[in-house]
Amino acid sequence: MRTSDVLVVGGGLMGCGIALRLRQAGARVTVLERSIPGAEASSAAAGILAPQWESDGPGPFFELCLRSRALYGSFAAELRELTGVDIAYRPCGLLRIAFDEADLHHVESTVGWQHGMGLRAVLLDGQAARELEPHLSPKALGAAHFPDDHQVDNRLLVRALTMAAARVGTTFRSGHVSGIVHEGGRAVGVDLDGEVLRADAVVLAAGSWSSLVQGAGVAAQAVKPARGQMIQLQTRLPLLERVVTSAKGYLVPRADGRIIAGSTMEHVGFDKQVTAAGLARILDMALELCPDLGPAPVTETWAGFRPWTRDALPYIGEGPVPGLFLATGHFRNGILLTPITAKLVAQAVLGEKPSVDLTPFRYDRAPLTRG
Repeated sequence: MRTSDVLVVGGGLMGCGIALRLRQAGARVTVLERSIPGAEASSAAAGILAPQWESDGPGPFFELCLRSRALYGSFAAELRELTGVDIAYRPCGLLRIAFDEADLHHVESTVGWQHGMGLRAVLLDGQAARELEPHLSPKALGAAHFPDDHQVDNRLLVRALTMAAARVGTTFRSGHVSGIVHEGGRAVGVDLDGEVLRADAVVLAAGSWSSLVQGAGVAAQAVKPARGQMIQLQTRLPLLERVVTSAKGYLVPRADGRIIAGSTMEHVGFDKQVTAAGLARILDMALELCPDLGPAPVTETWAGFRPWTRDALPYIGEGPVPGLFLATGHFRNGILLTPITAKLVAQAVLGEKPSVDLTPFRYDRAPLTRG
């Protein structure tokens, strides 16, 4: 298999990461992308690496996210070595703020079960939270501090990972993949704008568009776009050191004074409009968390699509027919899960035993709750 051809459908972070790992293992790889690699969800995110903040409880998904977070330091160093691009990986920590008693109880519960797993999580009162972040709202009742939840500049990550995949010999082709080509009960290639491209393996990493690829075995409603609107504000000096979140959204501070604020979660099909109502919700959240952002100019707004699944779990590993592999449905955790997904899917394609049990993430799994 190490000298075989692999077609990767989708040139976002998942597709480029998988291509990088397959090329490093000796496979010949072509990435197929309908637009500019990384132009969709990969570039539209905020770059939060925060399994402890995001998770509802322990389970296979939480463990997968922790494993991927642990890879990021070496992943950033590898990309810098390959491309010269620093992806601004920052082990800055995260504060989850509570503004009412019910939310404070939720924060306390989260800290409790994570302590039970041996993870670092600290419960703070409002004053202690403001000692860490002096520009926090005086209305904050308390917070959970997750020092091991971090961030990366996802746009720099897109640039670096695309360059790295190309540098090790990945081929990139533009065009629309309308379907997977099957022969003898297995996937043998794709239809790219009417041209059949053949390969020994096909990896579907098309994000929110995965369900639109005919013959991939992904049901029409299995992966759907969830629109997320975002705002960038600019401050002269950084007002925050850590990622700061609440039940309503998040603020991600960059070292140059930019603050990324987000996000909405809307099921509106493939409508990528930025709306007044969406921006108003995000700005209200931002000012509630950090009132000193009031004078900050808005320098950019945008929207992107997260690949949503019913059980909030991704599809990773073998597909419904031999020769087809899936890497889609990562929803809000695509940036976080890029290193581990690339590793696991490459292992599956190469016929190796994946280093993580992929049963919870199979295409034919029973409905599961997120954990």
